[in-house]
Amino acid sequence: MKIKLSVLSLFIGLSSVLLAQEKLISLRPTLNSDDTKSCPFSQRDTRVREYVTPVRMVWQQHTELMTGTDFLFRQGNGQPDLVNANICILRSQNGVKPSILLDFGKEIQGGIQVVTGMPASKKPITVRIRFGESVSEAMCEIDGKNGASNDHAIRDFEMKLPWLGVAEFGNSGFRFARIDLIDDNVELHIKEIRAISVYRDIPYKGSFCSNDERLNKIWQTGAYTVHLNMQEFLWDGIKRDRLVWVGDMHPEVMTISSVFGYNEVVPKSLNAIRDVTPLPNWMNGISSYSIWWLLIQRDWFYYQGDRNYLNSQKDYIVGLIRFLMNFVDEKGVEKLDGMRFLDWPSSNSPESIHVGLQALLVMAMDASYELCNILGETELANEAERLAKKMRKAVPAVRKQYLKSMKDPSAPGAKQGAALMVLANLMDAKEADQHIISVNGAHGFSTFYGYYMLKAMAKAGDYKGALDIIRTYWGAMLDLGATTFWEDFDLNWLPNAARIDEIVPEGKNDIHRDFGAYCYQKFRHSFCHGWASGPTSWLSEYVLGVQVVEPGCKVIRIVPHLGDLKWVKGTFPTPYGIISISHTLSDNGKIVTEVDAPSEVLVLRE
Repeated sequence: MKIKLSVLSLFIGLSSVLLAQEKLISLRPTLNSDDTKSCPFSQRDTRVREYVTPVRMVWQQHTELMTGTDFLFRQGNGQPDLVNANICILRSQNGVKPSILLDFGKEIQGGIQVVTGMPASKKPITVRIRFGESVSEAMCEIDGKNGASNDHAIRDFEMKLPWLGVAEFGNSGFRFARIDLIDDNVELHIKEIRAISVYRDIPYKGSFCSNDERLNKIWQTGAYTVHLNMQEFLWDGIKRDRLVWVGDMHPEVMTISSVFGYNEVVPKSLNAIRDVTPLPNWMNGISSYSIWWLLIQRDWFYYQGDRNYLNSQKDYIVGLIRFLMNFVDEKGVEKLDGMRFLDWPSSNSPESIHVGLQALLVMAMDASYELCNILGETELANEAERLAKKMRKAVPAVRKQYLKSMKDPSAPGAKQGAALMVLANLMDAKEADQHIISVNGAHGFSTFYGYYMLKAMAKAGDYKGALDIIRTYWGAMLDLGATTFWEDFDLNWLPNAARIDEIVPEGKNDIHRDFGAYCYQKFRHSFCHGWASGPTSWLSEYVLGVQVVEPGCKVIRIVPHLGDLKWVKGTFPTPYGIISISHTLSDNGKIVTEVDAPSEVLVLRE
């Protein structure tokens, strides 16, 4: 009888446990695609976390108070243990406190993880951590003079580390991290220090490879720069500003289209800036940025062919076009208000800005004609076409004023206006290239509008000249140790400049601390800025030769321009799959081309 009762009790007990588990399961939030139905205020992160082990020790202070620093370069697992072996120990004694500076090998977006061991004292220990996109930034103080700050992302902070635990902190763009022991007369046991890289885990569907390894690395670096900025939204920079700036988005979207193909970060970001900018307001407060939003809509549709998405933008597109039309006078001259802006180096060149805005508004009306015809707004399309013709007639007077003001074509801010006029068909491409854009090579180029200068050079047929500028201008950043491209760069900064991945030697210039202007002075300067990725899409479009003819890449044209290259091969993503392309310069000077494309894509050749 006792046995029977015990079995019955066990059965009742198990039943209670199962019922309790079932109840807990019913209360547990689901992680299905229907999350929004069961938990409407939740948002799942689209990114992954990857832990990166440091690759080298750049600098260390008070080494006599350290042991086992080599253990920091072993692959970790993020798990404390009771063995307490392979431990790096930092000690502080009587006010003397050790410091180390680690290099994680490449720029990342994310934070830092510290796994601790078991010192005799079980009290939390305080350390100071400083992130840097350059060695000198990681070594600097926030002093109000050198441009260093905690704006947008905390890069200089103190954190308490637990005894036998794991601590994580940080959300910024960096490659280097300095760690200082803050507490006095303590012993810190460190099992691991790892960077936390947060990014979208997406394949690089596009590719570019040639007999010039420098160009190959530039293409890849531009792709990686934009990839890091493809967070939950498409940012301008991962350290600063970490915002959706629409003008910055245009070269970024072109790079995404050439490397990754469709990605939801683009429409998500376009929608976000639209929703916070009701008409009549300028996106980001800048009239040209609202124009860039319109141009992105046109270009994104051509590359992706998503008619449903375009239709969902119809009301705002039509309203924006009508709004833009109000800023042209009776003579056909632009009168845009808001912040009149092209890029930072042209900010002190009102004539370049004026002619550039004239060109951008013409380009906007041309795009409006295309979009409105697709959206069934025929009357508005015709109105946009008429206004574009009127504006073109007004160009000679605007252009004359611009050319008259130009003293040195290679000075900062001079080439931007010419590049946009070429792209809007308002100035002869060869004339602009010969007399303005190519004068003194890459001097006067900027990381943002350099993309449009390269496109203007291509329109002039100056492909070799454009390749040389890519090698000189963007290549110089690589020569200085960059793993991503910068917010701005000027060749005049190069003489006597130290690399960004070393302690600046005495007598050398610190290219991060000593230069920069406008919003990017000194250490405030962003060293991972998506608008600087122009060569990546440019090389795919003009050297690999992929031109989108019909929306959705239903028809593409392959027109290679090898310049001084002997061969080039690569891939290009379309909504129907990947196109594989190779070009080889034969002994007779002709280019032999091979193309393998999805059956849904019609390939034209010239």
